[in-house]
Formats: sequence, C-alpha cells, structure tokens
Amino acid sequence: MTVNIRNRVASDNASYAHEIVDLSHRVWDTPELAFEEHETAAMTSEVLEKAGFHVETQINDLATAWSATYGNGDLTVTICAELDALPDIGHACGHNVIAAAGVGAGLALRNVADDLGITVRVLGTPAEEQGGGKILMLERGAFDGTHMAMMVHPAPQECDHFPTLAISQCDFHYHGRTAHASVTPHLGVNAADAITVAQVGLGLLRQHLNSDDQVHGIVTKGGEAANIIPGEASARYFYRSTDLHSLSMLEPRVKACFEAGAIATGAILDVQPLGPPYSEFVHDHDLIGKYRKNAESLGRVFSPPSTKVAGSTDMANVSLLMPTIHPMLGLDSGTAVNHQPEFAAYCRTPDADRAAVEGALAMALTAVDAASDDETRTRLLGHKTSYSEIGEYPWSF
Repeated sequence: MTVNIRNRVASDNASYAHEIVDLSHRVWDTPELAFEEHETAAMTSEVLEKAGFHVETQINDLATAWSATYGNGDLTVTICAELDALPDIGHACGHNVIAAAGVGAGLALRNVADDLGITVRVLGTPAEEQGGGKILMLERGAFDGTHMAMMVHPAPQECDHFPTLAISQCDFHYHGRTAHASVTPHLGVNAADAITVAQVGLGLLRQHLNSDDQVHGIVTKGGEAANIIPGEASARYFYRSTDLHSLSMLEPRVKACFEAGAIATGAILDVQPLGPPYSEFVHDHDLIGKYRKNAESLGRVFSPPSTKVAGSTDMANVSLLMPTIHPMLGLDSGTAVNHQPEFAAYCRTPDADRAAVEGALAMALTAVDAASDDETRTRLLGHKTSYSEIGEYPWSF
C-alpha cells in the first residue's frame, strides 16, 4: 500500500515538474518586499486553486497571506511557501525556490490525501526576511489544527536542518531640531550625532558580548542636507543570540546604547520593532530522519552541519509549538552565499530548478512516511493544535 502511494506521489511530482519550475522562475522574475508580495501571492495560490485546493486569500488580516487545503483527514500536514524577496538584490535567499517547492509538495500529495488520511495545507507566508509573517499567522490561527509543519530552503550546501539564532529587528528613530549648520548650529539638536553615539556604544559593547551574540545594522536616514543640522535620523538594527532567553538579556544592552545617543544629544528616541522576535529552532529529529532518507534516495548529498554558520527564521517560532523541519537544499553555488546578488543568480539555474522539484518530492514523501508510520502518526496526533489560543507566547518579552 505505502509503496503504491509513494509511486503515485513520485509520478505526480514528475508530471508537475514543469509547472513547479515555471512558478519558481515567475516568482524570481517578480521580487516583492515584505507584506507587499501581491503578485507573488496571486501566482502561487492560483496554481493550487486550479488543482482543486480550497484557497483563501488575504487571511489573518495580512493582504498577501493565503491558505490552500485539500482532503479532510485527521492528520494535518502544513507546508510553508515563503513569498518575500530582499531589497535591491531580489530573491537572493531563494524564496522563489521555497515557494515553488511548497506548492509542488502540495500538488504531489493531493491525489493520495484520502488514502493517507491527511489534510494537506499549504500556507503562503509573507515577510520572512523582516516582519515575522509566520509568527503573525501562527498567533492569528493559520496553523491551528496542524500536526506537522515543514519547508525547504536553498543554501550553498545541503543540510537536514537549519542552524539558527533568535533575533529581534528594530528601527531606531531620533527626533532632533534642524538649524543652519554655520549660522545657528547652537540652536540645533543633532539627530545624526545621536546615531553616532549609539554606534560607538555598540562598538564598545561588542567586546563584552557572548560569543554567539550578534549586533548589525545600517543608517537609514542621516539628515536632510550637509548645511542643515540633522533634525531626523534613523537606523535599522538586528540583534541575535542563541535563544529567546539570551536574546532577552541582550536586548536591553543594545537599547541602552541608543538611549545613550538620546541622552548625549538631547534628541528624542523612538524605538519601533519591525515584528515579533524570532526564536531558536526546535528540530523534530524523527521527521528530519525521514526527510533525509527520502532526499538521499533522490540523489541529494548532505554536507556536515556547520557550527559556525547560523541564520534566523520565523519558522523557528513555529517549531516551538509543533513538530517542524526546515532542511536546506544545496545549490552548489561555490563562493556565492545567501543574501548576495550572485546567489540570487544561482536561484534561477537548472540546479535550483532541480532543487525545487526534488525538495517538493522529498517533503511529500516525508509526509507519506509520517502518516504511514503508526508510531509517528500517533505521536503527531497527540499534539495540541489550538496554537492561537495560547495567549502568552514564548517570544512575548
């Protein structure tokens, strides 16, 4: 029985391969930023709607979030399709591949959902790079009923899990007072100087940070003109640590540096979080093992995990509440790495196309194995799934 189902899944994946690749290319051609992924949301959800999925758009008060479901089994498998791109460098994190693979996994599972007793749910998730779209969707009910969640992500090397750090993302705005820089500088309050003070403080703070703590950012506004004392200045800074607890300890130290800028110059500081904090990742090793076995059967070769490389993702918050995996699809991109224009180029190559198709199939086969293994199925069904009713989430600090 299971062999026949796996064969059908593989056959459907092959029949949809051209459509998966075409979707990846169309998303790559239309890079859209966080919460603005209107065309991307439409093109990805339409593929599933045409295949018979029940599609809901603009869900959870998010204009570009969508949900597509098929089947009515008691075990709900949720697959995430990330939608957003990066400023200026487009899909340099390969979300076009992620979206196409997520849609492809849904298509491959459609015809076997009833046989497996599963409900297939594909979620179009905006704003992973900035804003925490999955976290907002999680808190607002999009993941309710889910027993296992998964996605795949392009990277230079294949890996069965994603090493992560918890992260907070904030804009720091200083409000000062403009004045003529030569005639009346004494009447101005220099907002740009406040940023300078904050950055000096951060530079000194780095000596005393834990080895896994990170602070990095940019100045997004430095003033109006060279002959005007800057009345408005802004910086965007991200700070990361090993887990939410460590992040909560780091956060006040970072904010103190920005407060020092306000005190030193007399500017008023306004701190605006860009979204909820992203957490550390809790990997489901049973599902990872199933995924890896399936991916290797397709010829994908895994690299030893690096202990020095770690990013952040809002999928990590999902993993705190339900069994979740986030494998990496190696693109053999050489020296090109995520968030570089060169990596964006790799995400529209035959190697990336193959990764999207095979990533979709590996996820679909993992769902088959999870649903067919009595021990795994029982474990998954034993999880509470009313995630929107938790109230106080681990990242609420």
